[in-house]
Amino acid sequence: MLKRIFTLLLSVTIISLSFVTVHSVENSNTDKPGISAESAVLYCVNDGNVYFSKDENKKMKNASTTKIMTALLAYEEAQKENKNVKFTKEMIAEGSSMYLEVGNVVSLKDLASGMMACSGNDAANAIALTLSDSFEGFAEKMNLKAKQLGMNNTNFVTPSGLDDENHYSTAYDLALLMAFALDNPDFAESNAKKSVKVDFVSPDDKSVTYRNHNRLLSLYEYCIGGKTGYTMAAGRCLVSAAEQNGLRFVCVTLNDKNDWKDHQSLYEYGFANYSLYSCDDTSYYLEVPVVGGNKDTVTVGSDRKYGIVLTKDKVEKVERTVYMDNFLYAPVKDGDYLGKVIYTLENKKIAETPLVAMTYSNLK
Repeated sequence: MLKRIFTLLLSVTIISLSFVTVHSVENSNTDKPGISAESAVLYCVNDGNVYFSKDENKKMKNASTTKIMTALLAYEEAQKENKNVKFTKEMIAEGSSMYLEVGNVVSLKDLASGMMACSGNDAANAIALTLSDSFEGFAEKMNLKAKQLGMNNTNFVTPSGLDDENHYSTAYDLALLMAFALDNPDFAESNAKKSVKVDFVSPDDKSVTYRNHNRLLSLYEYCIGGKTGYTMAAGRCLVSAAEQNGLRFVCVTLNDKNDWKDHQSLYEYGFANYSLYSCDDTSYYLEVPVVGGNKDTVTVGSDRKYGIVLTKDKVEKVERTVYMDNFLYAPVKDGDYLGKVIYTLENKKIAETPLVAMTYSNLK
């Protein structure tokens, strides 16, 4: 039977999230902000929960926020083969543009980066016809990816987001998409830049710097990326992401005349009321005596670190308790479950970390 060894109150150390268990959503101590968007969501990437919503599952036109999906597919392909793309007349598009000319050659990765910065419809078409033999075929790829991500109320038709009666998404679905896209290192790196420089393959002396349309990168210090969108039918659409002390939110507003202000208000609400509590047991190692083995002790520890989203008034109340036998009987193999760390809040378990047998090669 496992015996309680000790209990201690943890000091807070904010870390990046790599594994999530449970969390507790409490009533905030600040009123939720009023916003002008027809549909909106504040989605927490750390725990997959929604902390503000307004008709977040309403199917709506989403304009150029569509390009998040187009860019994601392009970056994923470029990581396998960063092929060069030759611009053809079939790729010409109306609206916002990278001003590509027939015969220009750009790498697929640079095409995605330039497209996201300036919202180039021509680049979106070029990506679509590079990754598929038709726009319809590319739409199938987009929708397959959407289903894999749980975007159950989304249907893509165009790679750019130009209006089509069958092209729609929701604030919640777009939050799922953005949260996933940020895990792609090329997407995240490029999307966080206020401007992107594209060096053309042909003509090889052509280089263009595209300014990022996402003004939140300048307006809000914690913004780490996003994508704008606008058509007359869709109105102003904005998907953005922000991170503070390891706590990451994605905000989406659709048909919102005050999107810059609303995103900042929603982030301020989220960061003012919630924190990411660190459950980092990677530095905890215990030498436990072993009876009947060829070694006197075994190293017990954990390679897990994760976070729990809590209201700020609860953070200091979390307790950490380690449960471990005083000694073990051989044989003990690497990876054997030997104990646990329990995190409790007001006498309720909120997280658990298993402790396992580890060799010294694990201790890095």
